[in-house]
Amino acid sequence: MSAALIVPIKNGGPRWKKVISSIQEQSLRPQRLVVIDSGSTDGSDELAKTAGFEVYAIPPGQFDHGGTRQMAVEMVPECEIVVFLTQDAVLADADSLERIVSALYAYPQAAIAYGRQVPRSEAGPIERHARLFNYPEQSIEKRLDDIPTLGIKTAFSSNSFAAYRRAKLVQAGGFPRNCAMAEDMIAAARILLQGGTVVYVANARVIHSHGFTPLAEARRYYQIGRMHAQQHDLLAKFQSPTSEGQRFVRSELNFLARHAPWRIPEALLRTTLKLCAYRWGKRSVYLMEQPH
Repeated sequence: MSAALIVPIKNGGPRWKKVISSIQEQSLRPQRLVVIDSGSTDGSDELAKTAGFEVYAIPPGQFDHGGTRQMAVEMVPECEIVVFLTQDAVLADADSLERIVSALYAYPQAAIAYGRQVPRSEAGPIERHARLFNYPEQSIEKRLDDIPTLGIKTAFSSNSFAAYRRAKLVQAGGFPRNCAMAEDMIAAARILLQGGTVVYVANARVIHSHGFTPLAEARRYYQIGRMHAQQHDLLAKFQSPTSEGQRFVRSELNFLARHAPWRIPEALLRTTLKLCAYRWGKRSVYLMEQPH
């Protein structure tokens, strides 16, 4: 097999050093190691060059999650597999890369395999629950006929750590350009509609979680709302995200009641902010589309 590992970076800081070390310790060595740097000023790009990566620079204003990754896909036409990693996702085991790539061969219809994200050691209970909820211990292969039971979760994936069959990704239209976020879900939805499957590989792990402030989280959900509105025709085929959101809130409250009940008021505040931001994001797209 031929594989490329692609990492978009900008000022990765000390954690980027850990990511590089975890890549160098892998049992699977990709044929190409590609970094797309969008304006690092902390030496992250030079660190990547020293580690043997091909480093390509783009202006900071040119970066977007979908378009930049699609550009990288087009840069490695000789590779059968493309693996995406983010600059803060540390490969947890020496065979994490091998396991996620091998999953694409274990499941003949699979076009995407994404790995398990486990929380950082310093993660608080709210941050920890988010990873436990979205990345359980059991692997699963998801296909179009899972929509009645999984809903929008059928198309859930994450480019923080994911491998793609390049040909099937390109055939499905690749990643959307001018996409602020969730390019991975859009690509997964397109692939599922073409008959491919998405595999969650629980034993291919990275250490990756975020301690977002409530305001940062609200900004994120505003962008998610915009994305859902912009991609309505595509994502409507996977049912509404509302039921999945309700399931998350119930799970979070149960988790906090057992482990950190004093954080429940904060969780409820975050939920309210996220919901308002999500709805406003959807509404903003609708307002922009109205004739003036």
